Amino acid sequence: MQTVLIRTALFVPGNRKDRIEKALNTEADAIIIDLEDAVPSSQKEACRSDVREKIESHPDRTILVRVNPLGSPFLGGDLEQVVVRGLSGIVLPKVEKAGHIIEIHELLCREEEKKKIGEGAVLLFPLIESAIGVQHVYDIVSVKTSPPRTYTVMFGAADYTLDMGLEMTSEGNELFYARSRICLACRAAGLAPPIDTPFMIDIKDTEALVADARRAKDLGFQGKMTIHPAQVDPCNRIFSPSPEETARAEKIVRAFEEAESAGLGAIQLDGKFIDYPVVKRAREVMALASAIKEKK
Repeated sequence: MQTVLIRTALFVPGNRKDRIEKALNTEADAIIIDLEDAVPSSQKEACRSDVREKIESHPDRTILVRVNPLGSPFLGGDLEQVVVRGLSGIVLPKVEKAGHIIEIHELLCREEEKKKIGEGAVLLFPLIESAIGVQHVYDIVSVKTSPPRTYTVMFGAADYTLDMGLEMTSEGNELFYARSRICLACRAAGLAPPIDTPFMIDIKDTEALVADARRAKDLGFQGKMTIHPAQVDPCNRIFSPSPEETARAEKIVRAFEEAESAGLGAIQLDGKFIDYPVVKRAREVMALASAIKEKK
């Protein structure tokens, strides 16, 4: 399965061609074109062809489409129109059990075969946004399809807090358990780290956005969904290694490789203990920095 860099995934309504084009010109790593909540029922069918055109005309961009959920009368038409060459993946809302992964995988396989784009070409990003989804998240991410389909999951806090009867706050204490459980499940199942919920309380409050993104990063998320272009740059910075972090990682790897060639499996560097787990993390930092540099 291909590796996808997603520090930021910018939502844009599928019925707004002007906003889709604007989103494609941002520095967001991925664009999520929304066919679900952002589009009224009366326009869901009409806007699909425009979405397909955007996908096909921007093969160099990571474009995801949030389709309508399983059981919706719109899902079949969504998949028929947007599963085309160039689509990076779909975001499936309201995933609550492992069987949902099998069901959507079979639907995607049929569309991929029909369009002759290769089975498994379209990655799956299940959206976890309910109490039962959080409760079942490990079962959901542990489903093994052939070919592999689920890249990682995304967390939707708006519906989750509504389901839990909670108020969403800037401090985010009400999300701590769900975020932790989702990150743990993805790691345990061997998936890429998950993508965090958008910060929706105050789009203009950059300080609160940055604090929220840092909380998510500290728990193990690789990036964050965003709902406005102004949120992209702050989140990109939070989920990118700083120059100091990258330099430190390079120093660790260089020193350890020299020591390893001399028969040592652990060393001290600048007063800190360095062994294989520390080196592995340093190499991950270097790989992320390299991916970001290549993207530029």
